[in-house]
Amino acid sequence: MIDPRTPVLIGAGQITYRKGSAPGPRGMVKDAAERAAEDAGLAPGALAGIDLLGVVGFTIDAGGPTGRLPIPRLANPPATLAEDLGAAPTRAVYAHMGGNTPQQLVNFAAEEIAAGRHDFVLLTGAEYLGTLLKRFKGGEDVAHFGGGAEGRPERFGDGRPGESRQEAAHGCEFPANVYPMFENAVRAHRGRSLDQHKMAMARLFSPFSAIAAKNPYAWFPTFRTPEAIAADGPDNRLVGFPYTKFMNAVIQVDQAAAVIICSSEKADALGAPKDRRIYLHGCGEATERWNLLDRVDYHSSPAIRTASREALKQAGLGIDDIALFDLYSCFPVAVELACQELGLREDDPRGLTVTGGLPYFGGPGNNYVMHSIAEMVWRLRDRPGDYGLVTANGMHLTKQAVGVYAAHPPKACFSRRPPKDYQTEIDELVSPETIAEPSGEATIETYTVIWGRDRVRMGIVIGRDAQGRRFVANTPPDEALLLDLQSREGVGRRGVVESFDGGMRNVFTPL
Repeated sequence: MIDPRTPVLIGAGQITYRKGSAPGPRGMVKDAAERAAEDAGLAPGALAGIDLLGVVGFTIDAGGPTGRLPIPRLANPPATLAEDLGAAPTRAVYAHMGGNTPQQLVNFAAEEIAAGRHDFVLLTGAEYLGTLLKRFKGGEDVAHFGGGAEGRPERFGDGRPGESRQEAAHGCEFPANVYPMFENAVRAHRGRSLDQHKMAMARLFSPFSAIAAKNPYAWFPTFRTPEAIAADGPDNRLVGFPYTKFMNAVIQVDQAAAVIICSSEKADALGAPKDRRIYLHGCGEATERWNLLDRVDYHSSPAIRTASREALKQAGLGIDDIALFDLYSCFPVAVELACQELGLREDDPRGLTVTGGLPYFGGPGNNYVMHSIAEMVWRLRDRPGDYGLVTANGMHLTKQAVGVYAAHPPKACFSRRPPKDYQTEIDELVSPETIAEPSGEATIETYTVIWGRDRVRMGIVIGRDAQGRRFVANTPPDEALLLDLQSREGVGRRGVVESFDGGMRNVFTPL
């Protein structure tokens, strides 16, 4: 007998718009919601009865360079969607930025349902930078990308900036600049040469592209060999050393997804087929020491380790019990660290993705994991005895959420350990002392070299001064120096650091 308050996923929908055909955010989230309702077998108009609505934050609302573009925005995305569905939910939330938020929303919705506060939940999101930027750059009218219901939405999640002002001043505002620094730290920690690690990354991601090649919703349904992923050239330029373009999440896509979650008794009342229901067996959430300079190190992830431990513990499972995975894959290091902390081989025969991953399936802003969950729902329906695990990552490997799913119900009604109860484990970890205005002899802890389309642009260094204090700096804009940092190992190299403008312009020069 299933507890009537047991949360159950009854429907999932995805859509990918080709050739700049996306109708804009308002139409996209509605399309995804209606596809999820159809997948659930709901009667037309049934979504008017939702009592909790969650919309994942659009990248255009994130601030930064894209956020500063003079482009119309929806004033209140959840209220606009509710209006379009004819719904009047008692609560509607708009998530702060972070790729962790789709799974975090599922965890939240499940808890709300189990507690009896809600019965019928719609979660959805979309990314539309592909069409939006194409039309904006072409001088086309994009007024319909804005407007909608008035008022400020209730925000969900942690909305702190992803980096400090000093970190941003040195180029650490952009994920494509930051993740390579984690990658270089992992390579050095594992004792690999530059060439060995380049091919290891490429071998890791090639199977992802193979899954994307068979996925009708993939933005790039093309198989790429390890050699093609590793070789930099005109079509696969270096972006942030050691990453080529084919190793980077692609955000300029037009994709939307949604899931519907109900209590078991509400699912019965709606007539949702029992053989298509999927259950959340376990979940976990954790956050790293927030700022980049405050991390314990750059070759591990206590937050992934903690969140996945809690999800598996709640489900009563070990990693060997999981049959399907979708590991967040914005860059190779996100997968490498997830494997490391989960205890998975990077060539695990079970595979590491069900979608194809963010560089190949597409990286629809903060909403990628809604696609992961939708795909996992569909896969598990065909494998009723199996479990699937999804990891979700936000900011600079900062915010983590994990979910464990299966087609059969859990033995007891959903009840999770509050994340704050175990977040203290991470908050109490010891990190190196930092220094805002370093000076004198220093050593590279990790680094990257950032490229433009046709030339090397700058180097970013996280280093230690003679007293072991951590700092962030840029290198001089010297092409020969930057190319040298790419040609041989930079981690551990010595140099001299100087500070200007009150620490907002630190310069590290390798010796």
